[in-house]
Amino acid sequence: MHQEIPAELDALARQVVDAALAVHKNLGPGLLESAYQVCLKLELEKRGVPCCLEQTLPIIYDGVVIEGAYRIDLIVGGMILLELKSVEKLLPIHTAQLVTYLKLSGKRLGFLINFNVPLIRDGIKRVAL
Repeated sequence: MHQEIPAELDALARQVVDAALAVHKNLGPGLLESAYQVCLKLELEKRGVPCCLEQTLPIIYDGVVIEGAYRIDLIVGGMILLELKSVEKLLPIHTAQLVTYLKLSGKRLGFLINFNVPLIRDGIKRVAL
C-alpha cells in the first residue's frame, strides 16, 4: 500500500506541471529533448524552484559501485525526478526507466513528460511509489 504524497511534495508537483505547460506553450512540439530540458530548468528557477540538471545516479552491482550508470534529466527541489522525452509516443519502457530511477534514488515521485504532443497535458505522466 502506498503512503499518501505529502502536501509540500504535491505543491512542488503542481509547480512542475505548470512550468511544463509554460515551456510547451512557448516552444510547441518538435524540438529536441535537450532544448526542453534547459528551458524547463530555467522556467522552474524563474519560479524560485531549485533543480539539478543531468544528475548521475550510481548503481551497485556485486558489491561494486558503478558511478554514472544512469543520468536523471532533472531533479526538482531535491524531491521530484523528471524524465523528459520528445518522442512520437510514450512506451512502457519509458515508464519503467522512471520507476527504476525512483527506486534507485529513494525518491517517491516523478514525472515522465513527452513534449512532442499537440497538448502537453496528454504528454505528462505522474508516477508515485
